[in-house]
Amino acid sequence: MTRRAERRPGSLRSLLLWVLVPAQIAVLSLALWLSSRQLHQQVDLAYDRSLAGALRAIDHNISTGSGGLSVELPYLMLEFFELTANDSVYYRILTEDGLADIGNQDLPLPDARLPSNAPVFYDRDYLGASIRIAALARPMSPPLYGQKDGRIIVMVGEDRGGRDRVIRDMMVRNIVRDLIEVLASTGLIVVGVLIGLRPLTRLYRELKGRAPDDLSPIAAPELPREVQPLVDAVNQHVARHARQARRQRQFLDDASHQLRTPLAVLRTQLDYALRESDPAEARAALLAMRGGLDQAQRTAAQMLALARARGADTRASPPGSVALTPLAQDVIRQLYGLARQKRQTIGMEGGELGAVVPGIEWLLREALVNLMDNAIKYTPEGGAITLRIERTPAGIVLGVRDTGPGMTEADIRKAGRRFRRGRAGKRSHGAGLGLAIVHTIMRRHGGALRIEPADPGVQVSLVFPIDQGLPGNSSF
Repeated sequence: MTRRAERRPGSLRSLLLWVLVPAQIAVLSLALWLSSRQLHQQVDLAYDRSLAGALRAIDHNISTGSGGLSVELPYLMLEFFELTANDSVYYRILTEDGLADIGNQDLPLPDARLPSNAPVFYDRDYLGASIRIAALARPMSPPLYGQKDGRIIVMVGEDRGGRDRVIRDMMVRNIVRDLIEVLASTGLIVVGVLIGLRPLTRLYRELKGRAPDDLSPIAAPELPREVQPLVDAVNQHVARHARQARRQRQFLDDASHQLRTPLAVLRTQLDYALRESDPAEARAALLAMRGGLDQAQRTAAQMLALARARGADTRASPPGSVALTPLAQDVIRQLYGLARQKRQTIGMEGGELGAVVPGIEWLLREALVNLMDNAIKYTPEGGAITLRIERTPAGIVLGVRDTGPGMTEADIRKAGRRFRRGRAGKRSHGAGLGLAIVHTIMRRHGGALRIEPADPGVQVSLVFPIDQGLPGNSSF
């Protein structure tokens, strides 16, 4: 056995918690990462706007009209900006050719050439600190030194410490908020899983506390809709098991009812034979015992056939098309020896019709064997038995007619019941198991068992309705 086969499946509660809680943490972690990126972008955007404002203010105070680069720095604005940023502020103003350079002259330029009239923002290390720089390049008006395309570059930088502290404080608040959300959502998931599985726990306790013979359906309307199909399937399985249990109990009752008396009679006959000193009397007792054994054997065979017919599994023996003529001929050959012992004649009519009915072949054979066996048993020596196949408005009829003593109207109405006894002077069909078997088989085939008085004897027929349908659609 492999290690995988040895592993026991975990509980549904553990499975849900181990799936939902980590998934919740993973989703919230991803959300925290995304919010961190967005926070950096938003804070940079806000601070960059202030940086761009300082850049524009310096640019408006630059002049080249005197033949040189001059600037009147807005100190009040820069001081206010420095106080607002709460960090150091740097500036640099230069011509693109580098001939004029004012301010923090080592403030680093961007790696790429600046576009005209569009501020560019970038990060650099300056004086041992990380700073944010805004740079703007614009054409000189008027140009210096006779240049036609010269440009002035204006740069303003600030230490990133202030904005990084803002981002860090906001991130701490976001993390605390998200942790609270994770804990709250995890708690809600745990509580929801426990509450959602509570009906299953109650169902488990109810089933565990049931008596072994309690096969009543499970009634749990409070279960979730997703579990109801499982409960319905379990109820169907329990119903099948209950039917099987009833058949087993019925079989045991039948066996106890039918075999108790023959066994008691055999015991009495055996005791009589052992006490008898006259060989002729002992032989007579032994012959009686043989007759009793034959009867007990026949009863046991009929009881097994009845149990088999009631418990037939159509999945193991699916319905098919059964040709009645070959079936009838096989049954006649099977019982011909018994009829010859009583010098009875067996005839067959309607074999040329080629009638075919939907059903299970071995069940229909068992039904016809019981009809023929009853006919042979109750037909006197020298009598006649006729097996007839015909088409009628009611359907296809497979009938067995004999020249026996017949049956009363009361017995015909009770035919098919187990352990029925006939009236005195009439046929009783033993304990009634033969016709009970036939009745059960025909009911499973959607047909009917019909008994009609004849002169002389009786005719017992199997009736298959015309609208019974194809074998695959038969009612089994």
